[in-house]
Order: sequence, then structure tokens, then C-alpha cells
Amino acid sequence: MRYSFMPILKVLGVLNLIFIMCSCGSSKTGNEEIKSLQFDNPLAEQRADPFVTKAEDGYYYFIATVPEYDRIEIRKSKTINGIKEAEPVIVWRKHDKGVMGNHIWAPELHRIDGKWYVYFAAGSAEEKWKIRMYALSNPSADPTKGEWKEEGQVVSNRDDFSLDATSFELDGQRYMIWTDRASDTIMNTGLYIAEMTSPTTLADKQVVISQPTHDWEIQGHRVNEAPAVLVRHGKVFVTFSASATDANYSIGLMWADTDADLIDPNSWHKLPEPVFYSNPGLERFGPGHNSFTKASDGETDVMIYHARNYKEIEGEPLYDPNRHTRARVLKWKDGMPYFGQELSDKEMSMTIEN
Repeated sequence: MRYSFMPILKVLGVLNLIFIMCSCGSSKTGNEEIKSLQFDNPLAEQRADPFVTKAEDGYYYFIATVPEYDRIEIRKSKTINGIKEAEPVIVWRKHDKGVMGNHIWAPELHRIDGKWYVYFAAGSAEEKWKIRMYALSNPSADPTKGEWKEEGQVVSNRDDFSLDATSFELDGQRYMIWTDRASDTIMNTGLYIAEMTSPTTLADKQVVISQPTHDWEIQGHRVNEAPAVLVRHGKVFVTFSASATDANYSIGLMWADTDADLIDPNSWHKLPEPVFYSNPGLERFGPGHNSFTKASDGETDVMIYHARNYKEIEGEPLYDPNRHTRARVLKWKDGMPYFGQELSDKEMSMTIEN
């Protein structure tokens, strides 16, 4: 007799599954949320070094390097896809002479102690390769409004070729990771970390946590740059970009435990191979200089990055404007980020349940 109930139990099981799927709107794992993660790539054409932050007001704010290297602009959108049509608001322009007069690169937008801060790199009008880190601040709740104040240079001890500053907070202490010359014997750039004593000043102890040593990090140039931080699963993960900014540009990964001394270089571990790099089959070349944000569900991690859709470049890659901003879901496997090197942006978004 018990076998005669099996078809009914199967039907009830299916109905129960349908009920669960239909009633899980609060957890946002249904078709509506999956649809919202189909990113309309590229999000922004000719915008490199992209940084997206989701603010407390629920808006996404987008900032990036413009191909003219002459200004800083911010876009505001209710959704990640909305960045594509959002009107850029110019918040600052380069100086006509002196410092902050050339090569305006890689701005990042951070909310710290009730103010917005933009960290960016700039050369001088007379010496475009004299690259240093600078900051702007704005007390307005909306960074596309209000008045931006020049806070001057964020001075590091090395103070040689400093750029690509990013900031994060852990257990009440704010840190900065940035790029500078990291060797006295080899021409390279590496990653430094220091505690911050204010939103624009660094503690005196500043250490190198990564230098380009692997083959994939020294193609064209010996480079570690563009750090981006994600704190998850008891670890501080840092992605970074390496090699020249052509098709060799790739993303690497390092991490430290959250309870470790982050100012001790021995606390950091780096994978020997890149985690995200050119894929000709997907017409993705030189992906790099990424940032991280959250999807509309407030839970799903999203990677924002730039890439070209062709390999061959005439002249200096830095002056090829076609690095476009893209977005893709970042997944997790065994407590480590999974970047889906062999998958397209669309495929990563379509398989968020894995």
C-alpha cells in the first residue's frame, strides 16, 4: 500500500518546491533577481580603471579614468545597468600648470567619516610622469553635488611614482594600499600598505606586500598596481593588476587573515598565477584595474573592470582609449573568490546559483 502514495508524494514535493520558489522574494533568489544581474556591457565605453560604490542612499556612484586624462567625473544611478545612461557630472578639472596638471588617473570614491573623498593620481603639467597621489573632499551627502575641496597630496615615504590608492576599514582601523616603486635595484612598481591617521595621511610604517616576480607580472613592464579590496570569510582579499596595459594586462590575487598584522609582509599570500586575463575566444583583452560592489540584493558580489575587445594596439597602450568598463558576478568556492576565467560576463551572471 505504501507504494501507491509515491506519485502523490512526488506531486506534493513539486508543489512544495514551486511554493518555496514563488515565496522567496525576500531572499531575492528567483528569476527577477537573476534578470537584474544580466549586465548591459559595456557599462561605459572608453572608461578605464572603473570604481563603483553603492552608497547608503541606495544609489550607485561610478567614477573612472577618462581617455583625455584631464578631469574627474561621477555618474549616479539607481542600478548598475543604469550607469550606462547616467549623465556624467564633472566635479574637478586638471590644473593648467604645476601639480595635478597632467595624467589624471584612476580616481576612487570613498565615504569616510561623513565626507566623500576622491583619491586619484596625477602628474604635473610640466612633468607628466611625475605621478603622485592626491585627494579631494566633499561634505555633501550626494557626491555629484556640493563643493569639492582639494586636500593636496597624500604623501608616502617613498614618494617616487605613487598612484592607484585604495582605502578600506577593518576592526575600526582604516588602511590604504597603493602603488609605488618597490625596489632600489629593479625598475618596477609594487603594492604598499599603511594604516591611515586621517583620510588623507598615512602612518609612518609603510611596507611592500607585493612585487612583480612571476613571469605573467613582467610582460612589457614589471608592474603590480591597481589594488582592490574585498573582506570576506575571515580574509582580506586584494586583487591587483600586472604587466603592461595591453593584452598582457592581467589580474592577480593575494590575501591575509583578518586577525593577522596587515602591516607585516609575511601575513600576505599571493597566488603564483593570474586569476583573470585575456581570453581571445571571448574577445576580452587586457582585463584589469577592477573594483568590487554589491548587486541590488545587497549580497551578491559584483566585479567592475575594464577590458578591450581587440588585441592589436598601435603605439603606447596607455593612449589607446578603448578600455571599456564591464561588470560581472563574482562567485565563491571554498571560501575563495572565483572569477570564471573561461566564462563570459553573461555566463557568470546566469549561473549565480552555483
